[in-house]
Amino acid sequence: MKRKSLAIWIIATLTIFACTLGQAPPERSSPEPDTVISTSPAPPADLPSIPPSGNLIHPEDFTYLGVFRLPDASGGSNWEYSGHGLTYYPAADQAQSTGDFVGSLFGFGHDQHLQVSEISIPDPIISKNLDDLNTATTIQPFADISNGLFSPEEMSIPRAGIAYLDERLYFTFGQHIQDFEPSHGSASLNLTNVEGAYVFSNYTNYITNDYLFEIPPEWAAALGGRSLASGRAREGLWSGRGIGLFAYDPAIVENGVLTDVAPLLLYGVQQDGLPDIVSDESMAVDDYHEADHWWGGAWLTAGENAAVIFAGTKALGNEWYGYANGVVWAHDCAENNSCPEMPEWPYDDRGFWSESYQAQIIFYDPAQLVAVANGELDSWQPQLYAMLDLTEYLFAPELDFANYKRDFIGAIAFDREHGILYVIERLADEYKSVIHVWQVE
Repeated sequence: MKRKSLAIWIIATLTIFACTLGQAPPERSSPEPDTVISTSPAPPADLPSIPPSGNLIHPEDFTYLGVFRLPDASGGSNWEYSGHGLTYYPAADQAQSTGDFVGSLFGFGHDQHLQVSEISIPDPIISKNLDDLNTATTIQPFADISNGLFSPEEMSIPRAGIAYLDERLYFTFGQHIQDFEPSHGSASLNLTNVEGAYVFSNYTNYITNDYLFEIPPEWAAALGGRSLASGRAREGLWSGRGIGLFAYDPAIVENGVLTDVAPLLLYGVQQDGLPDIVSDESMAVDDYHEADHWWGGAWLTAGENAAVIFAGTKALGNEWYGYANGVVWAHDCAENNSCPEMPEWPYDDRGFWSESYQAQIIFYDPAQLVAVANGELDSWQPQLYAMLDLTEYLFAPELDFANYKRDFIGAIAFDREHGILYVIERLADEYKSVIHVWQVE
């Protein structure tokens, strides 16, 4: 299904910062982005940076292996406009594998359906010619992993994540505007036997229900047995001034609530009942932009080395709230009747924009995240220690407003046993995604 035919749906749903197109933002219980409020003591302005520990994975430890294409439509969906969730499944045998790439991938397809399919992993090829590439095959066709718990067609700008752990698939669903709604669950490997959906402790959805990944056993042990990491980085300060990430034990549920949760990253303060994260500039991640988009995460290990990484579309340079063509929308314009006219398509999406963007993977020190969970560091103290620019590998490293391409990079998945990282590039094969592959040494 071509995206241009979906323009009516996009205009109705792609609403940024809690407002529909042409309307003023509704009142919220938290401040507007240009106002700073903190009811908790702020850290000192000269808070020292925390040096990274040893045994870290660095960008130079990545070796690019190539890329492969995704299959045609199956079941109830397809791989167009995909990229919201991806996880690796370590197959018991190599019957459905190609070459050295053992196992399979489960991923979410079209963003208006958010159904899940299982695919094979073909040999990646280093080429910018799509005709040279191998194509994955469908193992399980697209199906609704939530068994009706969530209806992406009725959700405004939906989000989703998926992670394999101990013979189950864990998932999370979210949307652009929500507060403390049920979001997490799990299903069997054949996409049935659903459990959930559960509320994620007392944390707002804006920091918890997007990317989802496994925590390796040795690090899970250091986190009190919490074996999954879940988080979100919502644009526009609603998730604080940086990435949100939490470790949790999916087996501990009380009255429909996941209760065994520990923060790993949160660039602000969650206050009881407040949907937005309260923060100020002293709690910001380095080079924070309100237009940053982070879609994927993974906890990498390679021998004794480790890293927690996030993949996404990093905003660079000047930024504004308004329209893609640079028209600024002041948050108080409705009060004084000064709101600008909506630009014509394809520049009619209102939200947070920046003058340029770059596809990146950013690296965090796992030891610092464990220190946050143990109360030894504030959740806003860890900073990334390295960055990998992915531009040279991409087929289409530029935004495409006419095709609603707002993000370069989607979800990521990690084959821990073989040290293979899979990264989705969105809208690279016409309307479909492709998957890039790296060896992590």
